[in-house]
Amino acid sequence: MRDIYENPLITRYASKKMSYLFSDEFKFKTWRRLWIALAEAEKDLGLPIDDDQIAELRAHAEDINYEVAEAREREVRHDVMSHVYAYGVQCPRAKGIIHLGATSCYVGDNADIIAMDQALRLIEAGLANVIAQLSAFARKYKKTPTLGFTHFQPAQLTTVGKRATLWLQDLMMDLEQIQFILSKVRLRGVKGTTGTQASFYTLFDNDANKVRGLERLVCSKLGYDDFYPVTGQTYPRKFDAMVINLLASIATSIYKFSNDMRLLQSLKEMEEPFEKGQIGSSAMAYKRNPMRSERMSALARFVLSLAQSPAITASTQWFERTLDDSANKRLVIPQAFLTVDALLNLYLNVTDGMVVYEKVINKHIAEELPFMATETILMQAVLRGGDRQELHEKIREYSMQAAKRVKAEGQSNNLIDLIKADPAFGISAKEIDALMDPMNFIGMADIQVDDFISCNVNPVLKKYEGVLGMKGEVNV
Repeated sequence: MRDIYENPLITRYASKKMSYLFSDEFKFKTWRRLWIALAEAEKDLGLPIDDDQIAELRAHAEDINYEVAEAREREVRHDVMSHVYAYGVQCPRAKGIIHLGATSCYVGDNADIIAMDQALRLIEAGLANVIAQLSAFARKYKKTPTLGFTHFQPAQLTTVGKRATLWLQDLMMDLEQIQFILSKVRLRGVKGTTGTQASFYTLFDNDANKVRGLERLVCSKLGYDDFYPVTGQTYPRKFDAMVINLLASIATSIYKFSNDMRLLQSLKEMEEPFEKGQIGSSAMAYKRNPMRSERMSALARFVLSLAQSPAITASTQWFERTLDDSANKRLVIPQAFLTVDALLNLYLNVTDGMVVYEKVINKHIAEELPFMATETILMQAVLRGGDRQELHEKIREYSMQAAKRVKAEGQSNNLIDLIKADPAFGISAKEIDALMDPMNFIGMADIQVDDFISCNVNPVLKKYEGVLGMKGEVNV
């Protein structure tokens, strides 16, 4: 349909798997799973519900009569009761026991948690795959010297692989957070209208053990061992804030990477994948714009902007509940998940085809290394009997001359030639050339890459061996 707004997260960016988890189909089928689990548990604990009623509910668990529900909702303005009614139309024998003792949040909140749980597992798998690809890249380029940058000014050398470990470490921190959040996922449970379980307490003749058993049994049927011990009408909205903060943390990591890639592409040192028929600019046909990295920056910024909303929602839930959470949750939570899903897809695509231009990197090193090598040359000259203060002043003067030549005249850096020509340093030109090997200036960068991946990354990735091998695809 071209005459109404369509969410680009669905039409352009996010995966079908993630989109499905926040679809009406997933939600309403999960509601029916919840109603079946509740009816089965109530029957098991002695309420007058028979096998035929359960069978009828099961027979229509998947074939949702949306038209009936939608027509009913226009009449009663209540989505849960509209679907209770529609389910009852399909299940006339079981109609009277659907949603027995429950409040709307029994299906709404538990279904939301189930959706977020499954969505977090998709994000977790995506993170693991990006980490695996970046690890391979870091190892491949662990000994490739490159200029380090502080303040986006040339600084001591690092390596291309060592820089990649900085991106990796951010993602490892995110993976640790997602593992923690997943360990804390629990259902709202079977709590009733204000969380007191009063309706179920009445149904079971004030038998607290049966009410406790009902909650455990329902959650178990849905595949969960844990539930919130106390709630108001809803599960704590702080959980939403925790989840979206996690997604924002992942977006932060990706934002950092995408900005670095955009700068590196401008420097022509690295480049994201660029397809044969891809157009960089409508006007400038020669351009190879970093569109994937730019898209990552744009989408990451959107997630960061969403992070504040669930915290505000959680802090403004009056007493046992207020309904100003509902419309907000419908917007923020699905879109945050869909966006991070899209971001990880892009990250996979970029890291699978990153290009490193070593000759350009070496050219930039050659332009800056003379300045960085002067400290090593000074130390060597002093060891051979030179006066440290006198030689320091000479290096300062030669550096100013070389800097003027580079910046004002646009010529090559001749600092090392000036030092070679000065006998006060007592070092031969051949010895100075040997000192100028960039590998002499990377410190333990390559060792750090091996240590980090061997000790920190690989042991964690072992858990994810079954889900590795994902590929990122850019559709538009």
